[in-house]
Formats: sequence, C-alpha cells, structure tokens
Amino acid sequence: MEKTSKQHIIADLKKQILGMQGYGTLSIEDDVFPQLRLLAKAFPNQHFPLTGIHEFIANETEDAAASTGFINAILSALMQTGGPSIWISATRNVFPPAMQRFALQPDQIIFIDLKNHKEILWVLEEALKCENLSAVVAEIPELSFSQSRRLQLVIEKSKVPAFIIRYQPQQLNNTTCLARWQIKHLPSILPDGMPGVGQPSWSIELLKVRNAQPSSFKLSWNGTCFQNFEQQTEVLQTFRKLQAS
Repeated sequence: MEKTSKQHIIADLKKQILGMQGYGTLSIEDDVFPQLRLLAKAFPNQHFPLTGIHEFIANETEDAAASTGFINAILSALMQTGGPSIWISATRNVFPPAMQRFALQPDQIIFIDLKNHKEILWVLEEALKCENLSAVVAEIPELSFSQSRRLQLVIEKSKVPAFIIRYQPQQLNNTTCLARWQIKHLPSILPDGMPGVGQPSWSIELLKVRNAQPSSFKLSWNGTCFQNFEQQTEVLQTFRKLQAS
C-alpha cells in the first residue's frame, strides 16, 4: 500500500513539473485542438505544448519552404480560436495567398518585415507579450540560450507560442525550446488521373523534445487536419487496385 501511494505521489509530481515546463496534462481526447492530435503523440502527456518555443531547422531552401507550409498547418488549428497571428521576417519567404490552402485567411495574419537580426528579436519579444494572439512566427537564423530564455519568460506570462524558423544557422546551440523540428517535403498524394496538385506531405524529424525522446514520422495535410502519410498511401493503393480490377 505504501509503495502504491509513493508511486501516485511521484506521478503527480511529474505532471506538475511538466505543466511548469510548458506541457499540459490533457489527454489526446481532451485536447482543444483535435487537428494536432497526431503531433501530440510525440510529446509528454500526449499533449501538443504551446507555452514555449518551437524551433524549425532548415539547412536548404526546400526545407525552409517545407517548414513554412508545416507551420501554416499548425496555425490553421490554433487560429480557430479567433485570435490573429504575427509573422516576422527580413525576407518574407512566405507567400500569403498560398496560406489559403491551409484554411488560413492572410488578412488575419500581421506581416512585419524588418531589416536586421536585432530588430526581429526585439519585435518578436514585444509581439509575444500580446495575450490575444494565436501565435507568433519569426524567421531568424541565430538564437542564443539567453535570448531564448528571455522569450520563454514572456511566453509563460502571455501563453502565446513562438514558432521560429532558423534558416541555415551557424550552429545548433542549446536553447529553451520545447521542440526542435526538421521538416522535409514528401511527394504529394494524388490518385492517378486526377487533375491538380496533391495535398502537402512531410517527413518530420523531432531532433529534440523536452522530457521526451526524439522521434520521426510522416504526415500529410488533407485540407483541414493532419493525417498519417502511410495510411493515406495505403488507401490510394487500394483505390488503384479497385480501378484496375
């Protein structure tokens, strides 16, 4: 009996610590963002963390584009609460009209174009103080531990997540990020003979996850939510077999 009680106490303390570090205690079924359930499975408590920084490492131009599309899919879920988002960059790699493919309205996103690294960092920190935002995205290659710590302290007050695209960083230094992602494109899925372009698909590497093991998986976007890439491929193969029979 005493051993069981001790285990319950330890489990409860772990949940409290995870909550303090940016992870909720909701299960997948209780998550207020069902579109993110497949992502949530890779995190502690099976809950997609929002009280912190998500880093996206892009070494090639194609990777930066893949990360941009993937973040758009996440924003599509977060912005259903009604709050706008802010996108900060020096190069404006994102093409606003293309966001509609992810059920996003570009007029609900505030784009801020700045000239240098220092300006982006300052505006990023100020933007994260705005509690009514759904999220803040910033394109910035370098982020030191002390800078990330400042941002984390702001996020803990405002509860606004930050998604930072680090294109061709000089070094992968330690930061306070909740997760460090590396996103690459996969061939889109489109049934034979169907016109148009298939839905976006990604190969996802979680290089770093706070309080969890790194992982990799493949996802696609069906227009409203994430779907398992392998499952969609199996469905397409079955469809082709039925057509051929």
